[in-house]
Amino acid sequence: MRRQYGAEGLDEAELADDPYEQFARWFADAVRATGSGALAEPNAMIVSTATPDGVPSSRTVLLKGYDRRGFVFYSNHGSRKGRELAANPHVSLVFPWHPIARQVIVIGRAERVPPEETAAYFHSRPHGSQLGAWSSEQSSVVASRAVLEEAYAERAARWPEGTPVPVPPYWGGFRVAASTVEFWQGRDDRLHDRLRFVYEGNGGGAGSGGRWAVERLAP
Repeated sequence: MRRQYGAEGLDEAELADDPYEQFARWFADAVRATGSGALAEPNAMIVSTATPDGVPSSRTVLLKGYDRRGFVFYSNHGSRKGRELAANPHVSLVFPWHPIARQVIVIGRAERVPPEETAAYFHSRPHGSQLGAWSSEQSSVVASRAVLEEAYAERAARWPEGTPVPVPPYWGGFRVAASTVEFWQGRDDRLHDRLRFVYEGNGGGAGSGGRWAVERLAP
């Protein structure tokens, strides 16, 4: 169950000056790959969190935005990931673009986005998704599917199509400010290219006046 990748390489001289610009280049390539059917959802990423004593958990979440401040996703703050991030803000993101032999790994710290940013995104979502956010206590044990459907029906009656839906007080965005970003390019004979941006700041994390250094990792 192994295959040769045979992809073009990744050289230090080809990299952007910072990982966010490099991510933008690769993300554009991933989006183009959706047109050929090779890659379904380029913004799907694995979000890994951990409890304060180091017990990990992972799940797939959709990236909803990125810039030089970090990578943004949205969630119920009472979900398992929300509770773990509240207690331990360290997080890892993985973009598994296997059909194009690429992977991006982000390690950083998560913080909640401002309420106005959350509200702007929430109201851009489909009406049904807005109702869904109100209908599910994410990660909690639920007795049956019927319980979820009844909760959704109740919200749909309260806020029918065309009616503004308020943002749930327990729902919002997280922005992950990266401390390292690794770009993995599959190559023949398992001699993959792995180039990692490492933020060398002044003790305050990315954005604190430091710079990005690049190091090559053995595959």
